[in-house]
Amino acid sequence: MTDVQTPSPETLPLQDADLSSASVLVVDDNEQNLELLVAYLEDLGCRIATAADGIEAVSAVESNAPDLILLDVMMPRMSGFQVCSKLKSDPATREIPIIMVTALNEVSDIERAVESGADDFLTKPVHKIELITRVRSLMRVRLLRLQLESTLAEMRRLQKGENEN
Repeated sequence: MTDVQTPSPETLPLQDADLSSASVLVVDDNEQNLELLVAYLEDLGCRIATAADGIEAVSAVESNAPDLILLDVMMPRMSGFQVCSKLKSDPATREIPIIMVTALNEVSDIERAVESGADDFLTKPVHKIELITRVRSLMRVRLLRLQLESTLAEMRRLQKGENEN
């Protein structure tokens, strides 16, 4: 009988990364779209919050920053482009990956999304496998970046302690 060991999180392949500690903010003014995106994301096992427009989204991010944002473009009060630009211009939120989700599919719309700071772009109707793959990929990059920052901060703390001795 062979001894089977459970791999540690550090040795797991990225596709098997545990996303249970991660959070996603889904922003869309259309209730059916919001429900569909949330239903698609439930398989990831992460926490999911929603916002019905850009103003709500900015407020939600300020009160509890998510690890990733799915952001509709065409919304009342504040467009997705405006939300994205605002969040990407703020040092406290600029590292949060943003996937723009829209019915717009002209090259100029994609250019505008990129100019506003979007990390990725999906057109409606959204295909579940494409959404899950892109969210999982950007989420892993986000979590790895946070892990790296934490490790570097700990190294600096330890190094400072050695220098004081």
